[in-house]
Amino acid sequence: QVQLVESGGGLVQAGGSLRLSCVASGSIRFNAMGWYRQAPGKQRELVAVIRSGTSTQYGDSVKGRFSISGDSAKKMVSLQMTSLKPEDTAVYYCYADTVNDYDVQYDYWGPGRQVTVSS
Repeated sequence: QVQLVESGGGLVQAGGSLRLSCVASGSIRFNAMGWYRQAPGKQRELVAVIRSGTSTQYGDSVKGRFSISGDSAKKMVSLQMTSLKPEDTAVYYCYADTVNDYDVQYDYWGPGRQVTVSS
């Protein structure tokens, strides 16, 4: 069964840095891997994702501060978060997707890692 194993995150002071990593198990070939986040009372939102090997996409609120790296084909991705703000406080979820033989997309989610930024 596919599993997304997450590590990193934690508690940091505003202006500091944290790192998140994700490794996917299983034999499935993924088309994209990345991170979403969800703060209390908020909808889950895109943080960063790698698509088609090297193409990257960032949420507007993290552009210029966060950097994603890795390889979806190798089933691993890391997120370097710098200049962190209290508004970045959320549970961060590793994400991956793939398609079956009928080009139907399947999404997978990790259990979530807490990121807390103190003011």
